[in-house]
Order: sequence, then structure tokens, then C-alpha cells
Amino acid sequence: MANPIKVGIVGLGKMGGIRANTIRENDHTVLVSGTDAAPPEKGFEDLEFLPDYQSVINSDVDAIFVCTPNRFIPDVVVAALDAGKHVFCEKPPGRNMADIERIIEAEKRHPGLVVKVGFNHRYHFGIMEAKKLVNSGEYGKILWVRGIYGKAEGSGKPNEWRNDPGMAGGGILFDQGIHMLDLFNYFCGGFTEIKSMVTTAYWNFPMEDNAFALLRNDRNQIAMLHSSFTQWKHRFTLEIFMEDGYVIVDGMPSGTRSYRDEWIIQARKHLGFAIGNPPESKTFCNTDPSWDLELAEFVKCIHTGQPVQNGTTADAREVMRLVFGIYDADDNFQEEQANKRQG
Repeated sequence: MANPIKVGIVGLGKMGGIRANTIRENDHTVLVSGTDAAPPEKGFEDLEFLPDYQSVINSDVDAIFVCTPNRFIPDVVVAALDAGKHVFCEKPPGRNMADIERIIEAEKRHPGLVVKVGFNHRYHFGIMEAKKLVNSGEYGKILWVRGIYGKAEGSGKPNEWRNDPGMAGGGILFDQGIHMLDLFNYFCGGFTEIKSMVTTAYWNFPMEDNAFALLRNDRNQIAMLHSSFTQWKHRFTLEIFMEDGYVIVDGMPSGTRSYRDEWIIQARKHLGFAIGNPPESKTFCNTDPSWDLELAEFVKCIHTGQPVQNGTTADAREVMRLVFGIYDADDNFQEEQANKRQG
């Protein structure tokens, strides 16, 4: 058996805590060191707390997990790669396209190192089963997809970094909606045409709290997105309609349990007596293996040299291109943002 992968974590907040627990539970990883601008009071007694990210990179570790606010991710990722460390980082890996390009250039300089980005929704049971069904061709090719992903508010902390454009780079679309856009890419292979309406409808912060988008690709597949920070009843729904049937992933097993229970629903289209109301098959899949499966792939790639399959830097670049394309496609939103910057 290969030696355990020694891991350091940069950023010991919510996501750092989730990743730390997953690392502890994996037989092939061991938690060694970590750092955070605000030292946590508890939960990380088993690691050596160091003063800054460079100290973590220079400690006796093989891999770095980057769980910082978006602003700091590129600097930490590039420094870790240049120091010869494998890297797992949260999404989005930066605040703009220049940030992800920096990371990709560093990755190219070190082809023997593994870089993986945390698009964990690909590893939800419902999504994995839907992907198998789509790939089987049982219902034919995809015609269109529709996704709704929304929540009611953030952490409630007045100085939440996600509310600061300089730290986050974007609002609800960039923070949460990016997961749905990644799933659109995952099922449809990318998009070339974008139409959108983006707004700050309710919350008093300088970024968007709702984004509506229509996307189309070269195969004439169309995707419709609503990413919302005013979804008072939390919701995750991904609908995939194909030539001969459909599959729906409804709900999500989040840690807060504030979303509906996760179900995967499928049916074959019926004509005649059941037109418009075909008999459906429903499967309850209400556990979340995504954190463990993400880490398992990262470990496998380090041990075997196999390339990352889900959460590549190319995946990140493509979904960030869609995010900023959605922002750019709404002239009114662009004007509002310019006025806020000047004001």
C-alpha cells in the first residue's frame, strides 16, 4: 500500500472543516498542518497550526487543500504548485478569468502534479445516476435542461467575505449558481450562446442576488438557469428532457437539511392515454457521498498518475467563462455595476 498522503489546509473555515473531516476519514490521507487568518478555537487540534500559507506549503506535506476566500485562491495554488505540491482547491478558483488562467499556466509548468477543483455536485447520488441514464441513451439525446438553485440568505454575519466584490468576485451566480452551470456543461458539453437578465432584487449588497440565463450550444441544446438569493424555500432542481423521456434530480442532501430530500425521477414519454402524465419511477437518494468521492479521486490520481476526470482546471475555466458571459450579456446589469463602482 502506498504511503498516506500528507495534507496541509489553507483556510480553516466552513469548507476547511468539511475537508478536514473527510481527510481524517480517508485511509490514504493524514492531516498535518493548516493556517487561517482567524485561528479557529476548536476542531483542528490534530494539526500543526502555522502562521501563513507559505509555512503550510513548506511543511512536511504532499498536498495542499485551498479553502480560502476567492481572492486568495490563485496565489496559494500557484505557490503550492511551484513548490511541488499537489493541489485541491475550492470553487471558483479565483475572482476572474485571469485568475484561472494563472492557475492553468502553473499547472502546465508542473505536469506531474495533480490539480483538482471542488465541483462536488457531480458526485451527488442523484447526479451520478442521472449521468448514467443519459449516457445509456435509453431516452435518446438531450433536447433541453432546466435548473433552479436558490437559497434565502448567507451566513448572517455582517462582514461575510462573500458580500465583498473584492473578495468574492461575484454574487449568488458565482457562489452557488456556478454549480448548476457546471452540471449543464457536464451533461451537455458546453455552450456558445448566452442571453441573460441579472439583478440585485432584494438584498442590500453590491452584487447580484438573482440571475436568469438562457444558453445554447452547437447541437441546439438549450439550458435555462435561475440562480437565486431570494429563494425563501431552498431549492435544487435539475430537469433533463430527452427525445423519449426525462430525468429529474429534485432536492439535495445538504448539511443544513434545508433543501428538500433528494430524489431522482425518470419516465418515458407516453402518447395516447398517458400523454402529459407518464408513470414515473422515483428513487430516494438522500445521503451525500460527494466529499468522500472527490477526495477519493484526488488520492487515486496522485497514486496512479491518472488524469483528473471531474473538477479539472478546464472544467473551471469553462464554467467561469459562462458566469462572466452571463454577467456581460445583460447591459443593464453592467451599467448598474459600473455606477456602483463609481458611487
